[in-house]
Amino acid sequence: MTPSQKPTSSEERLNKFLARAGVASRRGAEELISAGRVRINGNLVTEMGIKVIPGEDVVEVDGTPVRLKEERLYVILNKPAGYVSTLKDPQGRRTVAELMPATDHRLFNVGRLDMDTTGILLLTDDGELAHRLMHPRYHMSKEYMATVSGRPTEETLAHVRAGVELDDGLTRPAEATADRLGDTTSLVRLVIREGKKRQVRRMLAAVGHRVLALHRVRFGPIELGELPLGETRVLTDAEVDALLANAGFEKRGT
Repeated sequence: MTPSQKPTSSEERLNKFLARAGVASRRGAEELISAGRVRINGNLVTEMGIKVIPGEDVVEVDGTPVRLKEERLYVILNKPAGYVSTLKDPQGRRTVAELMPATDHRLFNVGRLDMDTTGILLLTDDGELAHRLMHPRYHMSKEYMATVSGRPTEETLAHVRAGVELDDGLTRPAEATADRLGDTTSLVRLVIREGKKRQVRRMLAAVGHRVLALHRVRFGPIELGELPLGETRVLTDAEVDALLANAGFEKRGT
């Protein structure tokens, strides 16, 4: 059958379908259509505005069938304290799997937060993206708010910015600013671009300020915002595009 011009809830414009499949941008898809390079169910299509039903209509470009890439899911969780960042725990502790949304997608967490650390944790079924986000080559930035003992001086914060010698090597330069200074406790904002185990806690302890509470507020370009503790939300298309760009991918089907 040829695609109907009567809209249904499952139809979408041909140029959008071709873009989502990664064939070309929407404008590039329109150029392919105008050039007579696109067929639907064997019929040549040259007019704009045609709609197709994904999964039913057979779309071809230059004789090659076009299929949509598998849809991926990208979610952030505001992780509470007391949960380990694994899907199963042999010690029987609570895991982030208990907080994941009900979905057919097989989600896993990208990186980890310590059991006592709260804040943003990315969950996805996109293994290729996850690999890049965790790879040191891409220097994914992570922003934390740390409640520490004592009152850090500017000299101490400058030490953190320059790099701190830990037992597994010198940390990369970081961003460190005092958000609130007190006589007994202070609030410090840190941005790091590597992922050593318990790095923020060890960095601050090494310069004389024990971390009392740690909360991650940003992962790469994605901010936690006002998401309640223990809750999840799906990333917007713009946020996904930003993540992909950070990992060196092009936008997927815009």
